[in-house]
Amino acid sequence: MVVQQEQQRAQSPGGLQQTVRLYTSPSDMAKEGTEIAEETEQMIDQKEPDNPVSAVVDSKEMRAVLLTGFGGLNKLKVTKKPMPEPQRGEVKIRVKACGLNFLDLMVRQGNIDNPPKTPLVPGFECAGIVESVGENTEGFEIGDRVMAFVNYSAWAEVVCTPLDFVHKIPDDMTFPEAAAFSMNFVAAYMMLFEVANLREGMSVLVHSAGGAVGQAVAQLCSTVPNVTVFGTASPFKHEAIQHSVTHLFDRNLDYVPEVKKISPDGVDIVLDCLCGENTGKGLTLLKPMGTYILYGSSNMVTGETKSFFSFAKSWWQVEKVNPIKLYEENKVIAGFSLLNLLFKQGGCNQVKAAVQKLLSLYEQKKIKPVVDSLWALEEVKEAMQRIHDRGNIGKLILDVEKSPTPLMANDSTETSEAGEEEEEQEEDNDNKERMPFIQ
Repeated sequence: MVVQQEQQRAQSPGGLQQTVRLYTSPSDMAKEGTEIAEETEQMIDQKEPDNPVSAVVDSKEMRAVLLTGFGGLNKLKVTKKPMPEPQRGEVKIRVKACGLNFLDLMVRQGNIDNPPKTPLVPGFECAGIVESVGENTEGFEIGDRVMAFVNYSAWAEVVCTPLDFVHKIPDDMTFPEAAAFSMNFVAAYMMLFEVANLREGMSVLVHSAGGAVGQAVAQLCSTVPNVTVFGTASPFKHEAIQHSVTHLFDRNLDYVPEVKKISPDGVDIVLDCLCGENTGKGLTLLKPMGTYILYGSSNMVTGETKSFFSFAKSWWQVEKVNPIKLYEENKVIAGFSLLNLLFKQGGCNQVKAAVQKLLSLYEQKKIKPVVDSLWALEEVKEAMQRIHDRGNIGKLILDVEKSPTPLMANDSTETSEAGEEEEEQEEDNDNKERMPFIQ
């Protein structure tokens, strides 16, 4: 008996031939169905993807944090960018961790002199593994563990930077520690030992003692015999950092009479990261031959976005310094900017010397970076908000390999992306504490 009474061929809409079969027996139909299924599986196995280009992962792209314009946290996003390749004299680094500094908040707001053009990838320091080197690059090999200074573009999976800004790190130093080490410890070291000439028996007053620079200053002072450290910090940080300084004061109160009760003659060094708002007070505390160093502008970041009024208020409060009075009282006022020294003033050799001395202290276990918390690249807004809230003790680190952690439902960062409107709601920053992602 003939199994198939009729066989027809038709064209499908896609131009492929379809076969339509008519059966006279259910068993024959089942047998034929099995054969068709086998043919179909073979066709699927042999079929090329409709878009072979999209099926291949583009190894020339990387994740990076992008600042799309100056303003609030909503100006930051994680995106894909072309991967850089090292030019002559450059080192290509596969980034594992990058540091987040108060300066990064000022950059985001455009609250710096000669702000760069946006869009840009922020960040000035990172740590990772050497992936390749450009021509005329000596001293580094693929696989070396390094930390590096970067003139922007640090917050990415891959960074290229001139070899003069790259430093090898000890085998037992973690990448988060290395990312917390470079800017803060180098700045603290150079201010104390290169600018102020810290020696045995001297005294130091440091503002924001709970921050990354403040903690670096405290540790470095402990390497010199009989150095007294006075620190100011928010009250909720006192319990955590009281062991690192000799005397600790509330940053919101008048610390001058309290310091003078302990040290009537004053102090030898004042380190001021508050844009000179308390310069007059600090200078009155200086002993003859003392040094007052300005190194930051943290009080200018008062809201989420740049505010003309907060900017003007900060500068209005800056004390006017009379040079004749400095001369008569034998006092020194100085400024320090590590990034300007590196990228504008050719200070690479000075920084290299400082790094080597610091790494020696690290290997002797006399200093150790304090890492406040680790954040994924996708959590950069939350990390910045923590600095806005003055909530960190030590350094915040962007961990490139970390997966984002779900935030609490009532996290204030959900509303902080509104921009300028958030600036009105910052009365009690201490109440905005969020759960840190501890290392």
